[in-house]
Amino acid sequence: MRVSLKDVARQAGVSVKTVSNVVNDYPHVTPATRARVQQAIDQLGYRPNLTARHLRKGRTGIIALALPELGNPYFAELAAAVIDAAAQHDLTVLLDHTGGLREREILVSQGFSARVIDGLILSPIELEEEDLRSRTDSAPLVLIGERRYDLPYDHIAIDNVAGARTAVRHLLDLGRRRVAFLGARRDRLHQPAHLRVLGWRTELAVSGVVADEGLIAVTDGWDRPDGAGAMAALLDAGKKPDAVFAYNDLIAIGAMRVLSERGLRVPEDIAVVGFDDLAEGRYGAVTLTTVAPDKQAIARMAVESVVHRLAGVEYRARQLQPAFELLVRESTVGRAGAAAAGEPAAG
Repeated sequence: MRVSLKDVARQAGVSVKTVSNVVNDYPHVTPATRARVQQAIDQLGYRPNLTARHLRKGRTGIIALALPELGNPYFAELAAAVIDAAAQHDLTVLLDHTGGLREREILVSQGFSARVIDGLILSPIELEEEDLRSRTDSAPLVLIGERRYDLPYDHIAIDNVAGARTAVRHLLDLGRRRVAFLGARRDRLHQPAHLRVLGWRTELAVSGVVADEGLIAVTDGWDRPDGAGAMAALLDAGKKPDAVFAYNDLIAIGAMRVLSERGLRVPEDIAVVGFDDLAEGRYGAVTLTTVAPDKQAIARMAVESVVHRLAGVEYRARQLQPAFELLVRESTVGRAGAAAAGEPAAG
């Protein structure tokens, strides 16, 4: 039989209200009483009925997370982090895949066909500001991802320009001067790729290095084949760089494959830096130096923003910037250098 609050109260020798206060983590319970109730909960194996709790508050206990590409390891890792963060608030996460399509992003942002979610965390790619200005759904909305918006919603994104500058500065400090950028976009000035190109240009200029615009490779996608194609195109055009800064880890991994096929050594001939810190980059024959966004912080901030809005906390929309760090590995400093930097050797 299911253990009830009354069972726990009887075991602990307290009132049902006191047990409820402990279960709901209300502050006005003495440490001794809280410990006694928690001991009874553990002994009896009590589990709160989350569905009933949410229904009493007029909620479902479900938030939605809409991502552009679930097959991309970065978004898969981010989704796992959001699910873990939501669990800390007794929330379940409903995943949706938009494909980065504007019509799908509009549909998701405007609300589901039935009132099945309490809030939405959305990572848009093509959504325009006017699409969200006409939003009528009352469920709290939080934006994540690096596309810039001037909207009355919390937006959580790392500083892409600073991240790109950090990557390029690392390559310049190693003596590299012909730094290519793989993964630029055409006519999509609000996208993170544009911001990372801006960081690339800015750091080269600050360091007194003339940016060779011919070393910017445009790609149509974000995956390994896009990086491989971009790298091959540069080499075939005779534009051999001595370093590569890639829009993301997948593009970097595709580029490294082509370099290997062409007989070029990483990092001796060409150093490579990615972006995202995917698990795949840590276990290749040559481990990948990368800019690592704090995915756990992104997830935590996004979930807490929804929770605060649901609790009625009033504040102006915020632009939140989680931290990032450069993880130096073999693709820029070799095996010995990576070991000295604290990274394990490949294999």
